[in-house]
Amino acid sequence: MNPYRHFIGVITAALQAMQAAGELPAPLDFSAITAEPPRDPNHGDIATNAAMVLAKAAGKKPRDIAEPLLARLKADPDVVDGSVAGPGFINLKIADGFWRARLRDCLAAGIAYGDSSMGQGRRINVEYVSANPTGPLHVAHARGAVVGDALANLLAKAGYAVTKEYYINDAGAQVDKLGQSTYLRYREALGETIGEIPEGLYPGEYLKDVGAAIARRDGARWIDRPQDEWLPAMRAFAIDTLMAEIKADLATLGVDIEVYSSERALVESGAVDRAFAELTAQGLIYQGRLEPPKGQKPDDWEDREQTLFRATQFGDEVDRPLKKSDGSWTYFANDIAYHHDKFRRGFADMIDIWGADHGGYVKRMKAAVSAITARQGELDVKLCQLVRVMRNGELVRMSKRAGTFVTLRDLLDEVGPDVVRFTMLTRKNDAPFDFDLVKATEQSRENPVWYVQYGHARTRSVLRQAAAAGVAIDGLDSTPLDRLGDAGELSLVRLIAQWPRQVEAAAAAHEPHRIGFYLYDLAAAFHAHWNRGREEPALRFVVEGDPELTRARLALVQGIGIVIGSGLKIFGVTPVEEMR
Repeated sequence: MNPYRHFIGVITAALQAMQAAGELPAPLDFSAITAEPPRDPNHGDIATNAAMVLAKAAGKKPRDIAEPLLARLKADPDVVDGSVAGPGFINLKIADGFWRARLRDCLAAGIAYGDSSMGQGRRINVEYVSANPTGPLHVAHARGAVVGDALANLLAKAGYAVTKEYYINDAGAQVDKLGQSTYLRYREALGETIGEIPEGLYPGEYLKDVGAAIARRDGARWIDRPQDEWLPAMRAFAIDTLMAEIKADLATLGVDIEVYSSERALVESGAVDRAFAELTAQGLIYQGRLEPPKGQKPDDWEDREQTLFRATQFGDEVDRPLKKSDGSWTYFANDIAYHHDKFRRGFADMIDIWGADHGGYVKRMKAAVSAITARQGELDVKLCQLVRVMRNGELVRMSKRAGTFVTLRDLLDEVGPDVVRFTMLTRKNDAPFDFDLVKATEQSRENPVWYVQYGHARTRSVLRQAAAAGVAIDGLDSTPLDRLGDAGELSLVRLIAQWPRQVEAAAAAHEPHRIGFYLYDLAAAFHAHWNRGREEPALRFVVEGDPELTRARLALVQGIGIVIGSGLKIFGVTPVEEMR
């Protein structure tokens, strides 16, 4: 149960009773009513804006709604007190027994605690990574991979039917350059001196292995053959090889993508033509000229009549070209077809995780999705800012193999997948991020990865020690919990009860990093309470001579471990049983 959503229901029922009594007009829209923890815990357990959001429609002052509403809410057995604050906010104090019952929910559900029906099985496509198959994944790709994967896991826990997808950009100029670069390395592998890699091609040493593999397979077959013969072979082999490496790195990171879509296959299937026909039928394609960009006109600016999409009808600043001067499709046209294909596969809800360098592309793509789906589809784009890898405050040198960047493989070899995943989620996706290799592995409160994992390990340690002392730790979900009366214990119980709300709120906002903040707060509260027990023996989890109180406290410890484990599962991080 999400207790805050539960109390929205209680508040709504009280408002409907007020309508039935003639104290409020009908109908009224209750959809904007919220119930959430007050910013100041001293104000109570739940705050609601009900009177504030209904006042205008009801033709009343907020306090004139709040005071009779509060009187009705106080009649609920779970509400022990309340007050009207400021212009009309209502603060409620909820009975301790209600919160203890949520701990029992947690114990009964286990790792499934916090699972929600909010998504109601609605299908949603999360596309992430989608790196060009022209080289190994780098650390910025890692951030997109982690954010996308955690978001997909979060949405699944919130009740959505999620599909994880990777779009392979295997068409266009960049993969032709890959094929040309591979051909140079192929000739090099056969003993030819190729000199410096020409500008515009890929200089990374990772292509040496690809060229050598083709040389072993085909010998000198492609030497002195025209480009139109060797390019498709080089391109295809390089793409297959690099995609296999990308998939292996993602697997090591713990990312299991279900669908790999090929841009080349999409184009060859006629999908771009179908999308173009759809937009044409809607009257959204025309021949026209674009104004040059504001400011200095680019040297390559060409004032010509073009095939344009009416993107401005869907919120974009300018209409967008769909064909190049040679008549071929633009990259944007291919992207429209790809998102149209998603919609045709049953995904009205789409989330794309992109790199920060695609920020200027968001509006046109959202406009295109709205148009190609006749406004039935919705695209949310999450931009991941760049990542700098640091060691002791200094930038880490680039990978020699990659040539220009630190690879995901380098990072995984250094700190491991769990540290990479959790650390990447300690900042919002659109905030710049410095990945400090030293801080990410140090054992201190300043390292959220270690601190949260230590919290989980400590719950397991407490339960092991209790069992070693002869305390029965089976069946804690049925033990009486009313002995949990210390303020610190009840605070932990309320934090556990917030978990379902955290899941739903983070899923609704498409912000998995919120889970990391919550887990850190829960771990911090648990560590603080454990330290209190060292100073005050009466607060220890195992109380000699009082098995009932001991089992109640162990139930609390078990609940904390369940919630941390549930959160780490969303993050794709393995909870540790003990710290080493």
